[in-house]
Amino acid sequence: MESLFDRPQSGERAILVHIEFPQEVDCEDLQEFEMLVDSAGARRLGVLRGSRPAPNSRLFIGKGKVEELAGLVSEFEADLVIFNHSLSPSQERNLERELKCRVLDRTGLILDIFAQRARTHEGKLQVELAQLEHLSTRLIRGWTHLERQKGGIGLRGPGETQLETDRRLLRARVKYIQQRLQKVRRQRDQGRRARKRAEVPTVSLVGYTNAGKSTLFNHLTASEVYAADQLFATLDPTLRRIEVPDLGPVILADTVGFIRHLPHKLVEAFRATLEESRESDFLLHVVDACSPEREDNIFQVNEVLHEIGADQVPFLMVYNKIDLMGEVAPRVDRNDEGVPVAVWLSARTGAGLELLQQVLNERLGRRMVAGVLRLAPRLSAVRAHCYGLKAVQGESADEQGNILLEIRMPEKAWEQMIKRFDLDRGTLAENGTGLLN
Repeated sequence: MESLFDRPQSGERAILVHIEFPQEVDCEDLQEFEMLVDSAGARRLGVLRGSRPAPNSRLFIGKGKVEELAGLVSEFEADLVIFNHSLSPSQERNLERELKCRVLDRTGLILDIFAQRARTHEGKLQVELAQLEHLSTRLIRGWTHLERQKGGIGLRGPGETQLETDRRLLRARVKYIQQRLQKVRRQRDQGRRARKRAEVPTVSLVGYTNAGKSTLFNHLTASEVYAADQLFATLDPTLRRIEVPDLGPVILADTVGFIRHLPHKLVEAFRATLEESRESDFLLHVVDACSPEREDNIFQVNEVLHEIGADQVPFLMVYNKIDLMGEVAPRVDRNDEGVPVAVWLSARTGAGLELLQQVLNERLGRRMVAGVLRLAPRLSAVRAHCYGLKAVQGESADEQGNILLEIRMPEKAWEQMIKRFDLDRGTLAENGTGLLN
């Protein structure tokens, strides 16, 4: 009995196919394609390039190119052909018949990388869902055995073909995974609601894949999230709590990188993860500043943010990797109103990270209470409370033995402290404590 996915086996020796269509405005990038192939762990044996006015409906490429491709497969003994394009199920099958080897399109390649990178239970579920939905359209399998009716204890109804069984089992598995991911989404929602109640802002790192998000995340959080010079090094989202001077606790989220023409099935499958960006209070859009495709990468990220409904979240551009740009110094760019809109830094060397923290404080900053608080000795509990909030900048005592605390804290924490200890607001104000906007 044939297996569910009855197709030629694939190895790691690959021929790449990149076809240019002059009529297309937004074409795929060959260099990025090669990086994707390397990230998947395939060995590149050669690249077949060509140009067509439009894809061939049966083979995607012309008959002459198929013969040329078959020659390369035979010459290099390749066991895999990867197209830098999306292929229909019938095109994949027809090409496999002609080439006698496994054929993979761009979507399948990205799914394979995601499958390798997934570490958490949630990430593995999301990848499997995307893979199953991608393969559901490829269960047509052009082999003759598909129309045979097969018996199977406890599996098939009367007259059910193998293809119908495959589809039914696949639908059941997809439904199960969707239910599990729905549970994950509810848990994420609960966590976000708890953070909002505690008024802890969430900042998400978004950006094109390999822009340096994880390296920046590690510097800011003193974590050791996997970071590498490869596409989709980060797949599973990571959240860490950090302390920003004058701002207090902030939740920082590292998310999966985006890519041009991110397969819609992946956007759907990773919706629970991508919602972390949509529900954030602030986005840090990390950009590889030295990339020749910088502006196009920014456009592609904005497209995905729009697709997941995160394009209305306030954001800051973070131009990373300035250490690779020669004599470019860290700086902050501001708009006509003086609001910071971009920070130039190097996550690898740490240059400019203090500017990023200053801008975060400025963009997310709350009204702060600052001044000198005079406390009678009996109010030592207030003193301990201020230290617990990390709001004390300095301490001394006057001639009467009163405690003089130089404090700075969010206005909300100040109001809560007054209410908790039943303090006299007027007396405190007279003692030199004021409000800073």
